[in-house]
Amino acid sequence: MTEQSNSQRGIRFLVIAAALVIIIMGINQAQSVLVSFLVAVFFAIIGTPPVLWLDRKRIPSVVAVLLVVSSMITILMIVGAIVGASIKSFYTELPVYQTRLQEQVSAFQTFWETKGIRGMDKVLLGYINPVAVMNLTASLLAGLGSALSNIVLILLTVTFILLEASSFPVKLRAVLGDPRQAFPQFTRFVGDIERYMVIKTLISLATGLLIGIWLFILGVDFPVLWGFLAFLLNYVPNVGSTIAAVPAVLLALIQLGIGSAVMATSGYMAINFILDNVIETRLMGRRLGLSTLVVFVSLIFWGSLLGPVGMVLCIPLTMTLKFACENNKGTQWIAVLLGPEAPAESIPPVPKRRRNA
Repeated sequence: MTEQSNSQRGIRFLVIAAALVIIIMGINQAQSVLVSFLVAVFFAIIGTPPVLWLDRKRIPSVVAVLLVVSSMITILMIVGAIVGASIKSFYTELPVYQTRLQEQVSAFQTFWETKGIRGMDKVLLGYINPVAVMNLTASLLAGLGSALSNIVLILLTVTFILLEASSFPVKLRAVLGDPRQAFPQFTRFVGDIERYMVIKTLISLATGLLIGIWLFILGVDFPVLWGFLAFLLNYVPNVGSTIAAVPAVLLALIQLGIGSAVMATSGYMAINFILDNVIETRLMGRRLGLSTLVVFVSLIFWGSLLGPVGMVLCIPLTMTLKFACENNKGTQWIAVLLGPEAPAESIPPVPKRRRNA
């Protein structure tokens, strides 16, 4: 009997593993459609609080949604025009920065040759290559730009999501046949997702503004571009802020020298520490319910599956997966593994096996 039950468990595990592989392959094949939908959901979550606020002011829902979507369109157009102009100017000036870098490398090489050390130019160009760094930056912006290429379809989806948001609980109660049915777990989950996205957006916006102002004070070229990049990559946990700092600090080094590069680095470190490690941690607390390792692995997984948008939305996607596992007895152990360290009493005990007489 024991061998048969072990065999059934093995078959079930293989079926689940095969299903996961098929689902992952399907997500990868439908990447363009899913990315557009996820971007629409992202904008809808950001737009939900102002829509609800307008509803409380007794403004009709349709008018409230149209006002919020119109504001989104205006902001996107303004930001797109400013950042697009900065990117175009940056590529125009890139050969000048390459020439300056060659001059700095030659001077540095001459200095080390006087000390009897040769070959430092190859080391510098191998590890400090502005073309590679800026190409990486451009590819990231291009990936996010391609996600926004269907902006009309995305905004239409956002509009319909916002229009249906208030009536969704009513429809769900009608499906379940109980008009008074409450969904405390689902409501708490949606609230956590909305809270995370709103707080992260505000913190990212403050990060981008402060970094742009700091680089403008230092005299670094294209502070708007680097501020926008800092805003964008602040959504990426653990490594986003570091990646955003690399091209701006490198440009400060090429343009203004090592002193300004150190000042730019100090500004990045101070702003990110205060906003991310102090203010954001205090506002969010431990409400994410995800371990540090899971956050890092989810960044790699969703990023490889959905590209830059997957990296930006890796936390909400993993929180959704954890919520789905929590509400199924067969997968509750996965939710425990995804969560932070749990006390022993919160983990369900493993049933003891009876010994054969």
